[in-house]
Amino acid sequence: MAKTETGTRVDEVLQRLRSDILRGRLRPGDRLKFPVLCAEFQVSAGVVREALSRLTDQGLVRMQPHQGFHVTPLSYEDLRELTAARIAVETMVFRLSVEHGDLAWETGTVAAHHMLARTPVADPADEARPNETWDQVHAAFHEALLAGCPNRRLLDIAMRLREEAELYRHWSLSLGPDAHLDAAEAHRGLMDAAVARDADLAVELLTEHISAPAERLLALEGQEGLPSARDAVVPG
Repeated sequence: MAKTETGTRVDEVLQRLRSDILRGRLRPGDRLKFPVLCAEFQVSAGVVREALSRLTDQGLVRMQPHQGFHVTPLSYEDLRELTAARIAVETMVFRLSVEHGDLAWETGTVAAHHMLARTPVADPADEARPNETWDQVHAAFHEALLAGCPNRRLLDIAMRLREEAELYRHWSLSLGPDAHLDAAEAHRGLMDAAVARDADLAVELLTEHISAPAERLLALEGQEGLPSARDAVVPG
């Protein structure tokens, strides 16, 4: 029982910290101090450490010797490297998924897209705020697309890279809607290509999907009066 309760508390703290990071309430580079977090969440240091360790695995938090945990800082150079890695690995995994996925994978992909299409992007209670449920459904859809890949190691790497990109995706969202991108149409195109078993088209569309928000952010580099990657936050 105690282990179950501890696990539940870890999950709660993890989800709250993840939300605070992605919504900009905790800024890139912020220190994550144990006494402050323990007092805020009314939990033990062990619970906080486990939650931070899991967030480190997701790429949202980093740990440095003698400095402790802090929110992962953002940089244009890191964004370039991460985008290149995602295009190389994630498109490979998607191709393998399209080529080897069975009927259960295909059905799961269609179901995940249906859930995504029916979930509002904005918070139903406050349309000025993003819907955190949409974030979860969006992640589930992309996971479903890749789930047909028979190589578990490659799949794990691709999912880790996707998690690391979440901070950058939310930074891109903080700039407002992209007039040149229809996310709903892009997701529908990915599903259609997957179900049609058109691996070449699937790779082409996923490459565009990964590149678009990164290119939007990289276009800001060096422009005065615009937030730097290090200070970028999503309005709260």
